[in-house]
Amino acid sequence: MPAPDLALALRGAGRRYGDRAALRDVTLELEAGRTLVVFGPNGAGKTTLLRMLATLLRPHAGEVHVLGRPLPDDGWAVRGRIGFLGHEPLLYRELSGRENLRFHARLHRIAAARVDAVLDAVGMAARSGDPVAELSKGMIQRLAIGRAVLHEPELLLLDEPFANLDPAAAAQVAPLIGPGSGATRVVTSHDPTGGLRGADVALGLKGGRVVLLAPAAQVAPEQIAELYA
Repeated sequence: MPAPDLALALRGAGRRYGDRAALRDVTLELEAGRTLVVFGPNGAGKTTLLRMLATLLRPHAGEVHVLGRPLPDDGWAVRGRIGFLGHEPLLYRELSGRENLRFHARLHRIAAARVDAVLDAVGMAARSGDPVAELSKGMIQRLAIGRAVLHEPELLLLDEPFANLDPAAAAQVAPLIGPGSGATRVVTSHDPTGGLRGADVALGLKGGRVVLLAPAAQVAPEQIAELYA
């Protein structure tokens, strides 16, 4: 069993799609309240790692513990403690933003007042009655962030969270998903300088393998850039 202060503990974790290995022999630990930033070119395994930690994909090899519980056996026990923001917003396009968040609030047994607070925090209160299908990509991203943090999760899994956001919008949502959120965070990024800022540990993936794992303060942006060469 992992130490009780660890939010994540992976030992030789792997995941494959058919005969293709998407992740191989991933071993790492992350203490509760800390931030892991994950770098790597497209196809390196970043999204697969996040989806596995979110209990959306089963590990095919090794051991994976999330919030002290083993996956996949105890996935049911941690799903409600995780906030996942992927490339898909996981919003119903025919519903309004407010209706989407109210739906998720009911799933998590959250008071409606929390929906109003989150819509305001992501800057979507004024457009919350519009169908998601009529919103811009940036607005949809803001709503997706609101969905991910609505239930105040202990663990945030964020796949390029600032995609489609202009600087003002990114600054507005940063308190909800940034280092000051109080949650343990796993964040994927293609931005060496911005990604390292606010992170505690840096992970570099290439071809599904770990090629870099070190304290973020000891990693130079040039080392991250080499992953994409």
